[in-house]
Amino acid sequence: MLHAPALQVALPLAAAPLCLLIRHARFAWAFATLVSWGVLAIAVLLVRRVFAEGTVSYALGDWVAPLGIEYRIDMAGALMLLVIAAIGALVMPYARASVEHELREDSIGLFYTCYLLCLTGLLGIVVTGDTFNLFVFLEISSLSSYVLISQGCSRRSLTAAYQYLVMGTIGATFILIGIGLLYMMTGTLNMADLSQRLPAVTDTRTIRVAFAFVTVGVSLKLALFPLHLWLPNAYTFAPSAVSAFIAATATKVGIYVLLRFFFTLFGVSFSFEAMHVGDILVVLAAMAMLVASLVAVFQDNIKRMLAYSSVAQIGYIVLGISLATTAGVGAGMLHLLNHALIKAALFLAVGCIFLRLGSVKIQDIRGIAKRMPLTMAAFVAGGLSLIGVPLTTGFVSKWYLADAALMDGRWPLAVLILFSSLLAVAYVWRVVEAAYLQPAAERVLALKEAPAAMLVPTWLLIAANLYFGIDASLTSGLARRGAEALLGAGGP
Repeated sequence: MLHAPALQVALPLAAAPLCLLIRHARFAWAFATLVSWGVLAIAVLLVRRVFAEGTVSYALGDWVAPLGIEYRIDMAGALMLLVIAAIGALVMPYARASVEHELREDSIGLFYTCYLLCLTGLLGIVVTGDTFNLFVFLEISSLSSYVLISQGCSRRSLTAAYQYLVMGTIGATFILIGIGLLYMMTGTLNMADLSQRLPAVTDTRTIRVAFAFVTVGVSLKLALFPLHLWLPNAYTFAPSAVSAFIAATATKVGIYVLLRFFFTLFGVSFSFEAMHVGDILVVLAAMAMLVASLVAVFQDNIKRMLAYSSVAQIGYIVLGISLATTAGVGAGMLHLLNHALIKAALFLAVGCIFLRLGSVKIQDIRGIAKRMPLTMAAFVAGGLSLIGVPLTTGFVSKWYLADAALMDGRWPLAVLILFSSLLAVAYVWRVVEAAYLQPAAERVLALKEAPAAMLVPTWLLIAANLYFGIDASLTSGLARRGAEALLGAGGP
């Protein structure tokens, strides 16, 4: 337990190159799966430790911060660790059949290497207490994501990866410039030390410019509207397992980074009062919820439809953050967790369809529910949660978001949440109608249900959606404590 924060990152990092040396695809998969479940076990231990003892601090090489590099995990970080590790562990059993179907055999070892590197980067972003190390881990996760996306079976996956690379590089450059300006003004890279030194220099133009660079750069990484242009193609043309993993984790970690900078480093008073970032975020969040949901209604490809839905759901999360209250940030973090469960389940279900049908276009899945009833039932359950039907996680977090908006006296935002949810009904219904109510095409009649190894992880996520929709005490409690940790660090 003493070295668990370092082991959380070191285990997948050390295991990644070994996957490349393992020539046999099944052995590489088995090894990567074992590592991912080990990562989940460490994350659970860390969450329990943080829950019992409070913030955990770990000095690498016994060099005490701010001279040395510090790993620091509070309740908000513990919640993110649990999300990343759980999704990473559940996707791996699913990945064997899906990856063997969609990738060439000689590239499967590279796939698992990049998968573990991406997992390493995402976990490192959460545990590190150093801004430059945050940038390094962000680049590890991004570079491996580019390779993972490029391995899709469509030639357009290369174009999608290249587009993501260009926009991701711009975002990373902005973040690095912002961190450099902060270091120039404070002489430190440690987050806790920065939060203490920044108030003395927040009136300077340099700090304001640094804040702007970091905000824009991180917004690119998390695909905040209108900086989301890389996301639809990346989700659509990536391998099915990659779409599920990235959709559930990568943008969520981007939101976590934004939370860290706004609340832990700069503080509430500077971010939301001096810089008025809340007023900007609420407008962008509202546009994301409306525009992306409308665009999703007219998509013929289910993965692209879910991609635009993700842009809208990011809008929900950012809407909660823009309120800068414990209730709002807690609701945003709760929706971050719930959306990870929802979108991972939906993309896994779509991957099952692609394995058997070779297509995920709505016109090609007509009547598929009779041949793949378990897969389509999982998609319907996930769709209901995405809409926000009662007794699902989507309903819980949208209720908390609407309640936080009403508590802050912003009733139009609560109406917007309801209207955006109605748009989700429209695009989810298009899939349900084609699968259940239209006559089956000839190619659909020859299909059979997806293998159990793919259905079990999908249904475990659906079960989590339903369970935490009925009893949300654990998830809402973790989210609220995470919000309190952030606001306690950055302001009232």
